[in-house]
Amino acid sequence: MQTNTTIDTFPWLKAYPAGVPFEINADAYGSLLDMMDEGFTAFSALPAYSNMGKELTFGQINQLSEQFAAYLQSLGLQKGDRIAIQMPNLLQYPVAMFGALRAGLTVVNTNPLYTPREMQHQFKDSGAKAVVILANFAENLEKIIKDTDIKHVIVTEIGDMMGFPKRLLVNFVVKSIKKMVPPYNLPRAVAFNDALSKGASQAYKKPKMQNTDLAFIQYTGGTTGVSKGAMLTHRNIIANVEANTFWLKPVLDNMTDPGVVVAALPLYHIYALTVNALSSLKNGSMNILITNPRDLDGFIKDLQKYKVTTFTGVNTLYNGLLNHPKIGSVDFSALKLTSAGGMALQGVVASRWKDLTGNLPTEGYGLSETSPVLSSNPLSDNNQIGTIGVPFPSTEMRILRDDNTWANSGEAGEICALGPQVMLGYFKRPDETEKVTHIDTADGRSWFKTGDVGVMDSNGYFKIVDRKKDMILVSGFNVYPNEIEDVVAKCSGVLEVACVGVADDKSTEAVKIFVVKKDESLTKEQIMAHCRENLTAYKCPKHIEFRSELPKTNVGKILRRALRDEQTTNK
Repeated sequence: MQTNTTIDTFPWLKAYPAGVPFEINADAYGSLLDMMDEGFTAFSALPAYSNMGKELTFGQINQLSEQFAAYLQSLGLQKGDRIAIQMPNLLQYPVAMFGALRAGLTVVNTNPLYTPREMQHQFKDSGAKAVVILANFAENLEKIIKDTDIKHVIVTEIGDMMGFPKRLLVNFVVKSIKKMVPPYNLPRAVAFNDALSKGASQAYKKPKMQNTDLAFIQYTGGTTGVSKGAMLTHRNIIANVEANTFWLKPVLDNMTDPGVVVAALPLYHIYALTVNALSSLKNGSMNILITNPRDLDGFIKDLQKYKVTTFTGVNTLYNGLLNHPKIGSVDFSALKLTSAGGMALQGVVASRWKDLTGNLPTEGYGLSETSPVLSSNPLSDNNQIGTIGVPFPSTEMRILRDDNTWANSGEAGEICALGPQVMLGYFKRPDETEKVTHIDTADGRSWFKTGDVGVMDSNGYFKIVDRKKDMILVSGFNVYPNEIEDVVAKCSGVLEVACVGVADDKSTEAVKIFVVKKDESLTKEQIMAHCRENLTAYKCPKHIEFRSELPKTNVGKILRRALRDEQTTNK
C-alpha cells in the first residue's frame, strides 16, 4: 500500500506522522487470549488499574482473571457461550471481562442503568447464559430473569476488590448507610469473591481460539425500536488495538514510562473498552477507573492523585471539568494526549482545554460496529479541530451518493468504511445487516454504511455534516427515536408520538417528544414517570410538547424531519 499511486488514491496517507504505518497486521495474534498473555507477562509488576484508592497490577489482573475463567469453566460454560457484564467502572470489571474471554466466552456488555425492559431484551436476544452484575442493580435482574436464558448469576458489591478491611467498610456504607442496594431475591446467585475463591481451586484450561471467534456482542440501536447486537470478533478488536497502538507511537516514543490514562467513560462502552482496557495490554499504561464521572468533586480528587498522561472522554465531560471551580488545582503538566470521541468536540471547549492543560484535544470517529475507531486526527501538527481526522491504518473511508455512486472530494454523502475492525454483522439480524451494507459493483467489496453524512476534503480529512438516520446523540450515547416512541406509545392516554433530537448546550442533543393526547387529562408528569420506569436516564425526554396533530406523509407516516426542521427554524 506504500506507493505513490496509493498515496494519490488515498490522500489522507500524507497526513500520517512518521513511524505510523499505512497498514497493520490484523492477524498479529491468534486471539485476544494471546494478546492478554503477552501483556500480562510483559507488564506484570506495573499497576494496571486504579479505583477508589486501590491499585491492581497486571500480574494481579492475570491471576484473578484466570481464577474467574476457571470458575466459569467449572460451571460447564462452553466456548462461544454468552456472558453479560453489568456494572460501572470498578476493578471487578477488567477481572470479569478478561476472565470471561479467557474462558472462551463471548462478552455482552450491558449498561448498568438499564431498566428491566431494556435488560430483558438484551439478555434474551443475546442468549446469555450467565451474568455478572453489581448488587445495586440486582433488583432489576430479579424482575426479568425468568424470561431469559440466564442460569448463572454472579453478584458483586462496590467494595469487593478493596481488600480487608476497606472492602467491608465500603460495602456496609453503600448498603446500610447510603441505602444504594435495594433488596433482591436471587437464590442461586454466587458472590463475586466466592467465585474467585472457587476458581482458585480449579484447573484453568486455555481454550483453542481463532481470531474469527466472537469476542463481544455490543448492542446499539435498531430501526425497529429495539437494540441489536454488533458481532465483534477477536480479529476485529485486535485490528483496532494494533492500529491505535501505532497511532499513539509519536506520543509514546517521547514518554519515559507507560503513563497514566483517565478512564472516565464506562468500560461497557466500546470506546473505553478498546481504547482504555484493551489497548493498555500493548503499552502497559495504568487506567484510573472513574466509577461516577458525574461526581465532578470526586473526579477531581482522583485527578489530583496522579500525573495524568492521557485523557479519554467526550465533549460534555471536558466542558463539565472546565467549568468546575477546582479544576485549576489539578496538575496537568504531564498530559501528553487528550482524546475526544463519541460526540462532536466543540471548538470553544477544545480551545479552553488547551489553555488549561497545554494539550489540544484530538478528535476521532467510530461506532460500536467498527470496534470502534475508524478515523482520528493525527497526534501532530496536522490535528484539525472540527474534523474527525483521517482513516486509521488499514482503513478506507469513502462518501456514497444517494444513487450509490462514490462522491468526489468536497461532495456530501453517507460515510462508508472498510477495514478489519468492521463487525461481522448484527447478531441474528441478517436483515438489519443488509441495510448497512453496500456492495461496490466495480470490485465486489462490501462496505459498512455508517448512517452519518460527511464530506472528505482534498487532503483526505473527513467532517460530519449531518446524520442520515434519525439517531439522537446525547452526551456521546446513541438514542434511537423508534425505541422512545415505542415506550411512550404504551403510556396510557397517548394517541400518537414522535421523537426527535434538538440542540442542547450541555449534551449536544436532547430528546424531545411530540404527543397527541387520547385522554385530555394526560400530563407531562405522567409521561415522564412512565419513561423513567422504562428507559435509562439519558434516553428520557428532556422536552415534551403536546400537539393536536403530527405532520405526516400522504400514506400516514409521521415526518420527523419536518419536526426537526421546525425546531431549528424556531430556535
